[in-house]
Amino acid sequence: MLAVVLVAFTLPAPVYAIASPTDEPAVLRNEAEDGAASDQKAISRELELFRATGVSLSQAMAIAEALHAGAMTADVSFDGGAEAPVYRVKILHNDRIWHYAVDAATGQVVGGEAALPLRELDAEDRSNLAALKAIRYQLPDAVRVAEYAASGKAISGGLIRQRNRLNFAIVVMSGGDLKEVILQPPSTARRR
Repeated sequence: MLAVVLVAFTLPAPVYAIASPTDEPAVLRNEAEDGAASDQKAISRELELFRATGVSLSQAMAIAEALHAGAMTADVSFDGGAEAPVYRVKILHNDRIWHYAVDAATGQVVGGEAALPLRELDAEDRSNLAALKAIRYQLPDAVRVAEYAASGKAISGGLIRQRNRLNFAIVVMSGGDLKEVILQPPSTARRR
């Protein structure tokens, strides 16, 4: 299945002629170019909305975590495609993942809350969340470090597993560029 998908992406995109009322080609169009241009417009719109936010990603995490004493953020991202731009925040509390939408302009929690018991997650996600509980540094710490290192404002953050180690992946907008910062939390074992 994967080979078929890769082959489909390597084939040249067809060029179409759109006929005018006089049956002469009016426009030549390449679907791949149209798709890329459309994607770039959507990304540009999303980044413009993000630049205009009144609430930072760190503030959105703090707002969601304050809803449950002792909660920790597992994943957060900006969503400009919603009716009003929001941060999608997933927090871990009492063996559940809680999903919240925090309005990026006002900081108000919008919509309802949704909770998913950890036992309903796949084994890898459960393992990552167990490791998150065991490490000293949390996602808000990683966001601060990434923003400082990349000289920008974080737009998303979460956990990834690389080479069997849990890392934080933070995307930071720096000037007009997006930079991904991967941070490896220190191990929980103390050195002597």
